[in-house]
Amino acid sequence: MRDDLQDAETVSPAAAGISGEGFCHAALLAGSQEQYLAEVTRFVRAALGHDEVVLVAVPAFRAGPLRRMLGTDARQVAWADMGEVGRNPARIIPALTAFARDHAGSRVSCVGECAWPGRTGPELTEAIKQEALANLAFRAMPVSALCPFDRTGLPPGVLAMVGQVHPLLAEHGTLCPSSAYLGVGGIPQPCLQPLPDPPAGAEALEYHEDMQPVRALTRRRAGQCGLPADRADNLTLAVSELTANTLRHSPDGGTLRIWQTPAELICQISDQGWIEDPLAGRRPPVSDEGGQGLWLVNEVCDLVERRSGPSGTTIRLHMSLGPSGPALPPQAGR
Repeated sequence: MRDDLQDAETVSPAAAGISGEGFCHAALLAGSQEQYLAEVTRFVRAALGHDEVVLVAVPAFRAGPLRRMLGTDARQVAWADMGEVGRNPARIIPALTAFARDHAGSRVSCVGECAWPGRTGPELTEAIKQEALANLAFRAMPVSALCPFDRTGLPPGVLAMVGQVHPLLAEHGTLCPSSAYLGVGGIPQPCLQPLPDPPAGAEALEYHEDMQPVRALTRRRAGQCGLPADRADNLTLAVSELTANTLRHSPDGGTLRIWQTPAELICQISDQGWIEDPLAGRRPPVSDEGGQGLWLVNEVCDLVERRSGPSGTTIRLHMSLGPSGPALPPQAGR
């Protein structure tokens, strides 16, 4: 972020959010639908006025009102359903990276709403985590991002973290520095807490050399809960990639735990390794380097939670048992 943005008390969107160098990352805490539409429309039109490439990635229930508010300007915007792109929040950074690279030479402005009422607690935590990691991933890229949050429908704990992961806050057409911002690389403490223990009835399997029992257990449980064949294949592949990673890097092997809730099938892989790169799995893999496994896992699973440190790594994979439909509006959400 530029020095003049850090020192200014308030900055106009034209000066801060739409032009300049590097990454500009702002949060909008919207207290009403009217404020949401007005602020997002203002941001989009300012970007278009500067001949920038604009991407609007919001849940499907937001797209219709935004298109109507933008009128003919909506035709100049690239649209994406965040309910699909960001179903697993770990996919958002790669998607925006690819979009920016496809438009190299132009500044990109993006509206991205990854946390909305109705998302589960783990989904919201991972959404905030990806917002924090975006500061690291895009710090040198010509990208401006406006990230709306529903102030009336999101949990207070989530709203409290918004200012920690966004250097700027948008309101009434101006951008103000966030006093709570943790800095590039800073991640709110709730996103770093150990994952809750699996339920007592979770099935457990230790593995040391052979991955076949791990694959067999995953496929059996996927079949028992009625997961469609293609999604069962994806989950089995994801578990295989993670256990293979264990066997490559952790001589003590690891443990697979698997359990079912009414809504999803969950697999957890734990080992003694340490994934030190916070962006591992969020960059496109290079053929002759590592990282393909985590990238693939993020691509095929509905949600991936990762906690890693000197004491070991735990990765939790979620696969929904229901249809993979679009995000629903708050009044019809989960």
